[in-house]
Amino acid sequence: MFRHLLKLTWKRKSRNLMLSLEILIAFAVVFAVAAFGVRYWQLYRMPLGFESRDVWSVTIQAGDNGKGRFDAAVYDGLRRGLRELPEVSAVGFASFEPYSMSTYTSDFRRDGKAGDVDTALIAADDGLAQVLGLALSEGRWFSEVDNGSAARPVVINRRMAEAMFPGERALGQQFIDGEGGKPATSYRVVGVVDAFRAKGELDAPVNFAFIRFEAGRSESDLRTILLKVKPGTGRDFETRLNRRLKLIRNDWTYQIAPLSTARKTMLRTQATPLAVVGVIAAFMLLMVAFGLFGALWQNTTARIPEIGLRRAIGASAGQIYRQIVAEQFMLSSIAIVLGLALLVQLPLTGVLGASLNWTVFALAAALSMATIYLLSLLCALYPGWRASRLQPTEALHYE
Repeated sequence: MFRHLLKLTWKRKSRNLMLSLEILIAFAVVFAVAAFGVRYWQLYRMPLGFESRDVWSVTIQAGDNGKGRFDAAVYDGLRRGLRELPEVSAVGFASFEPYSMSTYTSDFRRDGKAGDVDTALIAADDGLAQVLGLALSEGRWFSEVDNGSAARPVVINRRMAEAMFPGERALGQQFIDGEGGKPATSYRVVGVVDAFRAKGELDAPVNFAFIRFEAGRSESDLRTILLKVKPGTGRDFETRLNRRLKLIRNDWTYQIAPLSTARKTMLRTQATPLAVVGVIAAFMLLMVAFGLFGALWQNTTARIPEIGLRRAIGASAGQIYRQIVAEQFMLSSIAIVLGLALLVQLPLTGVLGASLNWTVFALAAALSMATIYLLSLLCALYPGWRASRLQPTEALHYE
């Protein structure tokens, strides 16, 4: 049976070529969407590295266009004033809050000969770890014992530790920067976290470093406050928080929001491209389905004499039905094999990096194959049913 189907497919190779090409394009489109979705699913399941529940952010707008400097007394006053609120259990300062679109990056190197390691970073004070629930796998978080250190203390994630110090323990190691001709600044690793993805669950892992902020020594101020509040704190807390902030500094304005709101916004923003691509792919699949159905209908009509002859020599309706469906599955298989032969080059060459790793490729390929086979089956059902109902006498009247 298989050899017979191959012969029939080869004899109509010019007509089947367009069908296979159409299926191949559909397979590539479905694979792209599936890979996109599987990668998002993979990222969502990865450790995030921090807790966003019961965390609020406050952005200070001091009205000085960022030119004024805050001294240690300003931060101490804000910290003491906010801790007096009964809902607040911890206060921390950072250059920006998680789930924001802000990104700071820098190139660090171990010494003058080693290559640069591109790293995202955030300046943070001693209280940020408690607010975000950062769990260190090695070392410790910043503290007052680091005051006046010759090398600025940093906490890095495991990914950066492996990139900067491959095969070595990162704790206690030092590295430098010195971009743009500036004098090199020395940093010392005091702690390591397993993971930290600042932009949330759909953010790809990157090298990350927390640099300790020390008022008067750091180059810029921290104007984002992060508050850990008690579970069950409602939105009415915003009014009380704003009132307390106005008591501390009435000449500033404050942008207050729970981190859960920023999380929803970020997830919606990151998922929008997948939704758009999915809608476009759905319309393309619909057009492919109509084209495939029409081509199968036309092919079945053109084969009335052949089908009538098979019925005349004893072929049953079920055999005719299975032949039409099997031929379509064979065309789909040929297109899928060609598509996989082309797409497998992407993970082999690593052109898309971790975005298309072997796990993503395998799951996306399986989903795409299932979709194409299902589409082929649905498009072949009615033409196959019509062909199975064909009587031998109808072939005599076919012109």
